[in-house]
Amino acid sequence: MRPVVPDYLTEVLGDVEADTSGVLAQYIPELAAADPDRLGAVFATVDGQVYGAGDVDTEFTIQSISKPFAYALALADRGFDAVLAKVGVEPSGEAFNQISLESDTGRPFNPMINAGAMTAHSLAGAEGLSPTERVERVVHGLSSFAGRRLTVDEAVCASEMEHAHRNLAIAHMLRSHDILTEDPRAVVDGYVRQCSVLVTARDLAMMAATLANRGVNPVSGEQVVDARVVRQVLSLMATCGMYDAAGDWATQVGIPAKSGVAGGLIGALPGQIGIATFSPRLDVHGNSVRGVSLFERFSSDMGLHVMEVPPTALAVVRSNEVVGRGPDAIRVLHLQGGIRFAAAERVVREVVDHPPSEYRVVLDLTLVSSIDDVARRMVLEIVRRLTLDGHEVYLVDPETILPDPEPGDGGRVTVIDDVGHVASTTVHGATYGGVPS
Repeated sequence: MRPVVPDYLTEVLGDVEADTSGVLAQYIPELAAADPDRLGAVFATVDGQVYGAGDVDTEFTIQSISKPFAYALALADRGFDAVLAKVGVEPSGEAFNQISLESDTGRPFNPMINAGAMTAHSLAGAEGLSPTERVERVVHGLSSFAGRRLTVDEAVCASEMEHAHRNLAIAHMLRSHDILTEDPRAVVDGYVRQCSVLVTARDLAMMAATLANRGVNPVSGEQVVDARVVRQVLSLMATCGMYDAAGDWATQVGIPAKSGVAGGLIGALPGQIGIATFSPRLDVHGNSVRGVSLFERFSSDMGLHVMEVPPTALAVVRSNEVVGRGPDAIRVLHLQGGIRFAAAERVVREVVDHPPSEYRVVLDLTLVSSIDDVARRMVLEIVRRLTLDGHEVYLVDPETILPDPEPGDGGRVTVIDDVGHVASTTVHGATYGGVPS
């Protein structure tokens, strides 16, 4: 049976593909020449599963999506006190390139605007590093988040430096307040190189999943930064990551996020998933138009708003066992707890990774306390695909956790009160799909 999640992503990409509103980033010539029709989305779970659809392996520059990760490196390398002395944590309510500094201290309001991001870049690595060594520390750190060695796009870097007058002005302003303590041009050059790192949507999803996984890369197992750093970074992403659209984002989408003017957009949902989208056309805030629409859809469909705290998904499959022998054998998956997207994905993966050879398959919901709409659809899709693969499928659902379980075209399921009733479903069961109940 094929996994369900890529099909869902393909469907949602199709729903937003017709939206051609927005424009490419015009102030960087290399970005203005990008293909505006690129579109992709990737989910990466905290245990290393990656699902994607569309242009997931197309390279583009990370741009401002580098900001939370460079901030994380600065916190890890210099400590909280040193970084907070130079960069604040308050939303500015202004565009990313505004000169948003505290009037009394000269500190940038937060590390997600350019002033704060350049300051954070200057604090990455050990004190006393040369500009070249600092860039290497940042690129190495971003690579650790992604789980592979990343490189700098020299053409984009040169293009940005030719038009970096505003950032240079901001850097000189920071130097005048002693927020920066070295040559402003060297800091801007290093920051632009940081923004010119090449990534794919697949890379960004893994980087976001590393944040969602308390700083541990789900595939490499490397502890890139510690959990306390992650909490700080995700908090700033939630309040400041979408610039002057942060309030709308927090209430409507509710996923800690960061955008970039090359069209990337990431979200990290603690304990569950990292998400990345790629679509280059931008809205007036500098955020990807179709990326924002995709995240709105993901949040709505799957209940991913961070304020909707989910139960743990890891133990949703209590056991996977065979009852009986020979032709009478029955494959039984005992499920438990509250099931939302991440938990349902675990169930899907259990069936995909360990496809049942037995003719009869039972999904036991006796210990399931709740199941939301997206999880309901995913479970019923499992039923449908198992039916199409030639299995007879049963639901043990004595508390009617999953009412009216119609599995859709080609699917068939019989609801029973106990595994022992499988042999006598004509008496104890109600069948949905395929034949009338």
